[in-house]
Amino acid sequence: MDADTFQMLRDTVRRFVNERLIPAEDRVEEEDEVPAEIVDEMREMGLFGLSIPEEFGGLGLTMSEEIRIMFELGRTASAFRSVFGTNVGIGSQGILIDGTEEQKAHWLPRLASGEISSSFALTEPEAGSDAGSVRTTAIREGDNYRLNGTKRYITNAPRAGIFTVMARTDPDTPGAKGVSAFIVPADTPGLTVGKVDKKMGQKGTKTCDVMFDDALVPAANIIGAEPGRGFKTAMKVLDRGRINIAASACGMADRLVEESVTYAAQRKQFGQEIGTFQLVQGMIADSRTEAYAAWCMARDIARRFDEGERAAGDVAATKYFATEALGRIADRAVQVHGGAGYMREYKVERFYRDVRLLRIYEGTSQIQQTIIAKSLLREAGLKV
Repeated sequence: MDADTFQMLRDTVRRFVNERLIPAEDRVEEEDEVPAEIVDEMREMGLFGLSIPEEFGGLGLTMSEEIRIMFELGRTASAFRSVFGTNVGIGSQGILIDGTEEQKAHWLPRLASGEISSSFALTEPEAGSDAGSVRTTAIREGDNYRLNGTKRYITNAPRAGIFTVMARTDPDTPGAKGVSAFIVPADTPGLTVGKVDKKMGQKGTKTCDVMFDDALVPAANIIGAEPGRGFKTAMKVLDRGRINIAASACGMADRLVEESVTYAAQRKQFGQEIGTFQLVQGMIADSRTEAYAAWCMARDIARRFDEGERAAGDVAATKYFATEALGRIADRAVQVHGGAGYMREYKVERFYRDVRLLRIYEGTSQIQQTIIAKSLLREAGLKV
């Protein structure tokens, strides 16, 4: 996309956030649902196909372009990004990166248009950070596989049209090598979704269990038509997703700094605006500094990703720093607001709850630390 066209897209998204999404935040919080008319507008804008190539009906943004759009969308409630986030990220990228030409041609245009939504089903009751311990089984029966098992905390599951499901196709091979990735339509007999989870925050986002009870899936639905590559596909997808999450965290940080500055410039105590007090200035300065550093990291790793560099350690470092910094920025925002910061009337209370999840999904902060350290130790010749 040429620079002028992309700038027009970014400006359009920023207006959409400011004029449509931010005013709708309270409604989403109360109704725990993103209004249907807003979802329709997202489809019309092409947000469901940001990362999907133009040949499949998407916008085909680079990673560097995509993170700038995610930054803008990070400035509002997480529920809005969640509506199309899986289509842009983990729900489509496995098919795009490792899928067959037939799989790409069949599914990607429908994902790009928003005709269907996707979900990425990896986490289980006993498998989260330890993705290699997947217990959902896929047993070969002729030209099909029979899936059995339960997935947990699956984003967008209630509204998904297809699932990318990680299941063990080789029970005799322990760990990640026996896991395959399947494209499973939501209307597959034997597939059911559970009750929507009640979460601490992120109202309007939908997660729930997904159960497979003798769900029959064609062998042709294995991504790439090759069993045993599921874990590698998942890792490729998660690297891109972590950059995406970091960019969203940067947008949230920007919004929280803005809310803190606005409040500090208006709220008076002891006969003067609280922004004149140095300890309040210190909190604002720390938040701006961390937000700026996180955004610099996100832009750097996105550029390197576009150049073909696969620096998993630095991807992890970016996701780790950006989301941990965001947690501190949200905490300071509440503190700047004082008692008002604990009240739902002020948006920082909602962000404080919402941002806590970013340090958990797409790999916890502790998993990111492990990836960072191991990548450096391997470079030093240590087997870890």
